[in-house]
Amino acid sequence: MPLKTMKPLTRAPLLHVSVQESLRAYINDNGLKPGTLLPAESELATQLGVSRNSLREGIKALESLGVLESRRGVGIFVKAFSFEPLLDNLAYGLGGALRQIEEVIEIRRTLEVGLIGKTLETISKDDIAELRATVNRMKAHAERGESFAEDDQLFHRLLFRCQENETLSRLIDVFWLAFYKASDFVNLDNVDPMATWRDHAAIVDAVEARDLEEARRRLDRHYEGIAQVITNNKTSSNVGGTQ
Repeated sequence: MPLKTMKPLTRAPLLHVSVQESLRAYINDNGLKPGTLLPAESELATQLGVSRNSLREGIKALESLGVLESRRGVGIFVKAFSFEPLLDNLAYGLGGALRQIEEVIEIRRTLEVGLIGKTLETISKDDIAELRATVNRMKAHAERGESFAEDDQLFHRLLFRCQENETLSRLIDVFWLAFYKASDFVNLDNVDPMATWRDHAAIVDAVEARDLEEARRRLDRHYEGIAQVITNNKTSSNVGGTQ
């Protein structure tokens, strides 16, 4: 089936933006899937009625957004959707601003507390066993006074994996990673890592007991603990650019 061609551009201002929009429309109009090779640069430039330099600017911009991927000596491909560009831009945009970090905490809290009920309905014994193993590793780190960011991220991912909602899993990762990047949380002084471990262990206890009210209460308490760590570091760490 022959591909639809692109219409030449009719507006000159912000040419690279026009190129981006036309390339996006070309991908959508032709239903191009991830991994599809686009026509050669010369052909795309001709269809758009722009120079190859202008075309390349648009392509580079779409690469930074995760829409396209250039492979040297091969060509330009449609890229599979990923939250990574959004994550990078979100963390950068937050810039460590304390108020915005606290807003990210609130989004995480609302998301997880609101959806934990479905986890209680669907979580398996195997999932709970993985949560227990993760919490046990957290305890070992806490006893040594070590951070356990990777296990923390895994814990929250495992908590909702049973819902088989890929978008939810990615959003949880986005907000978790954005918070850690923007706050530099892993390097903040947590005066009681054992309390953080106990919060996670209590969440697993409530989930295993299928106690919705307790699970929500424990998640709330967990996020209160995170907020407290941020508060404790306001005067000693340059979180959010404040002293």
